[in-house]
Amino acid sequence: MYAIIKTGGKQYKVQAGDVLQIEKVDQALGSEFNISEILMVGGEKAHIGSPLVKNAKVTVVVTKQAKTRKVIVFKKKRRQGYRKFATHKQNFTEIFIKSITSPDGQTSKTDATPLVKDMAALRQERIQLKVEDRKARAEGEVGVTPVEKTAVKKAAPKKKAAKKVAKKATSKRAVKKSAKKAAKKTTKKTK
Repeated sequence: MYAIIKTGGKQYKVQAGDVLQIEKVDQALGSEFNISEILMVGGEKAHIGSPLVKNAKVTVVVTKQAKTRKVIVFKKKRRQGYRKFATHKQNFTEIFIKSITSPDGQTSKTDATPLVKDMAALRQERIQLKVEDRKARAEGEVGVTPVEKTAVKKAAPKKKAAKKVAKKATSKRAVKKSAKKAAKKTTKKTK
């Protein structure tokens, strides 16, 4: 059995057990609610609404509340000096279709369980791991004195200077070789 539901100004074809991203809905994470705006219920017997099917419902569970990936918004009018650059992240709600009930009482359910993800908690865990990593690195550098740190910093520019000298030396060698070749050519021509 499947149903065509309407939410957030869009229409979706759903079956029991589907996971779907829709426009943001004000529901708590892990909460279960019914969608009653059903345009059609299909299966053995089809029920088509005009515009909605009466006494039909789709039971869903909210599994995630988050934002989509960043989208670049760029506007330009040629030859007018008009350019605007912006980015946008759209809020969305991810839902798990638990069951579909048709108007004549038939129900299509799934045995799968919804996987609820709390994005705010995951973000806090990631931040905490980064903080712990920084602390571990700082503790690893405890044995190094500030004098040794400055010595390491000063040694790096010397390496760059050594590379520059090597480049100059190679160019001087190239000049000497080309001068020797030119001298050989002139001696050959005079003979």
